Amino acid sequence: MMLSLRLRNGLGVIVGLLCSAAWAQTPVVDRSPAAVAAAAAAKVPAEAFFKNRDVLDAQLSPSGTQLALTTAAGVKRVALAVVDLAPGGKAVRVAHFIDVDVVEFSWVNNNRLIFSVADLESGSGEDRRSAPGLYGVDADGKNLRQLVARGSEPMVVDGRFTREVLPYNHVLLKVPLPEFGVEADEVVVGRLIFDVHNDISEVLPLRLNTRTGRARLMDLDAPRGTVGWLFDSAGEARVAVARRQGQQLIHWRGPGQTEWQLLNQADSLRAPFSPHHVDDAGNLYVTQRRGPQGYGELVQYDFDRREPAQAAWISTPGFDYSGTVLLTRRGGSAAGVRVVTDAEQTVWFDPKMKAFQALVDERLSGTVNRISCRRCGEPNMVALVRQFSDRHPGQLWVYTAADQRWLGVAQVNAGIDPRLMATVDFQRIKARDGRDLPVWLTLPIGRQAGRPGPAVVLVHGGPWVRGGRWEWSETEQYLASRGYLVISPEFRGSQGYGQAHFEAGWKQWGRAMQDDVADAVLWAQAQGLADKRVCIAGASYGGYSTLMGLVRHPELYRCGVAWVAVTDPFLYLEGSWWISDDISRSGRRYSLPQMVGDAKADADMLTSVSPVAQADRILAPLLLAFGEADQRVPLAHGKRLRDALQKAGRDPLWVVYPDEGHSWRLPQTRADFARRMERFLAEHLK
Repeated sequence: MMLSLRLRNGLGVIVGLLCSAAWAQTPVVDRSPAAVAAAAAAKVPAEAFFKNRDVLDAQLSPSGTQLALTTAAGVKRVALAVVDLAPGGKAVRVAHFIDVDVVEFSWVNNNRLIFSVADLESGSGEDRRSAPGLYGVDADGKNLRQLVARGSEPMVVDGRFTREVLPYNHVLLKVPLPEFGVEADEVVVGRLIFDVHNDISEVLPLRLNTRTGRARLMDLDAPRGTVGWLFDSAGEARVAVARRQGQQLIHWRGPGQTEWQLLNQADSLRAPFSPHHVDDAGNLYVTQRRGPQGYGELVQYDFDRREPAQAAWISTPGFDYSGTVLLTRRGGSAAGVRVVTDAEQTVWFDPKMKAFQALVDERLSGTVNRISCRRCGEPNMVALVRQFSDRHPGQLWVYTAADQRWLGVAQVNAGIDPRLMATVDFQRIKARDGRDLPVWLTLPIGRQAGRPGPAVVLVHGGPWVRGGRWEWSETEQYLASRGYLVISPEFRGSQGYGQAHFEAGWKQWGRAMQDDVADAVLWAQAQGLADKRVCIAGASYGGYSTLMGLVRHPELYRCGVAWVAVTDPFLYLEGSWWISDDISRSGRRYSLPQMVGDAKADADMLTSVSPVAQADRILAPLLLAFGEADQRVPLAHGKRLRDALQKAGRDPLWVVYPDEGHSWRLPQTRADFARRMERFLAEHLK
């Protein structure tokens, strides 16, 4: 199938500058009784929560004189724009297409950007038919060049049939840190090599010139089976991670070295450390799990002792380290680290940047204020600040140190009024067996202490991910805006809370993991936050947990909402000749039997926690939704459960979105499903 990209003609201002310094403050949230009553009466429409964001991403140019951003404000398709930050400067669209949207971009140098695209007006099922491609364009919109194809066919760009592109199986790996005054045009891309099972078996790095389109293999002599790479700020490969037969092999090649040395080989699920960051001096930083709970810490690797150093560089007690080391210039040392505990925070090592962060936090109080900068800490610094909170999707500011000017650039989602949004709280409770259980609560506006009301327990997908953090989240906020307390447990098996918490969920689908969800509900009821009107909801694994909640704890839940839900563990673990999915053969062979169960050795256990096998025990009303093009959890999962429920005499509410995959991409799909869920919950909880 040939896909066509047509450039939309015309340039124009598409970003409305918000204001001057007077607006550079946190919006005041009026919580007076009158304001609460008004908020309760004024329901924000579903479209405002689930539309594409007005600003997807924003980045300063290396010189700090321009700001590039992807935006859907005032245009049908997401465009890439560049704003001249000089007084009186204009904004121009440098990439804007009729039939696709710009989704990711980076500055290559001060005059050139690269970007990828996706069709955000097609369902997420489109992802299996095309790749995001890669394009280069100048900061003034000139010299557009396609670098990587989106599908197997060459593409038509601006009316010309283009053959000089890399095939679709090339992805961006690294953009070297731009240097002010140096116009280097190369980036690092990886050629994906697939095996006979269509799993990625190797990734081969190439240097790609974004102006000429020429690519050349890097002289790496890569270890066999390398699928992951770490590069220094100049784009030199330092770490190669290979995977073979369930084993992870970490190799290192430092500055001036020609041979790769093996640092560690271990089971992929229980590797003693994982590479995280390399600097330009040849230092390697790894994450290592320590202590009885196995919390991840960031540690420098000791090459003399051939093991991670004893002392942690960064630790976040109660949480696994999750963050980014901040480099502000090529060849420099780390200026700071951005980490996430319950909320995001930045720890600056540079005293000037530490002082500037304090100044920003004082000015924009009560929010997370993420700083990225050029000439950081210097008298001519330019800084981009993204301000956000649990109630605020985000707002962008640019600060110029030379004149101490604050410029409001854009709202991330202009349709959301923070005064009408719910607050997010984080608690640690005890599960029935004494395990520490983190729980997120989204508290609806107007819900008074000691006045319990209806609740929705929203189970995250994965399940081997972290579910929540202190920020605005559309589904939780939408449900809270309709008057529901939203309970979001980080059940065992969730990552981010120590290796012990993660491994405690292995082979516990529908068992102890399900008890954790129930314990979060019982705790909220005991605290006077929720009454007996509770429904359970979730997607993917969260959908599975919804179904098993109705099986295991029918006394707790009046209804369930499950979308793209795993319903048959055997189909998930074994696959089928007749049903296509995207679960890797190596995952089914090495990881899933340990984490979920062995389809043969654990058959009895898996049958006892199979929603399809236990369908006659699902008595509560149920809303089921699936994507027809879903390759992670194929529609067969939904059909098997629907048939089993119908056989038991209980028809679920059933909806299938033809063009969607494992997530709802189309704003109209997201809004439609939200309204269906709202009506369903209102019927059974109010």
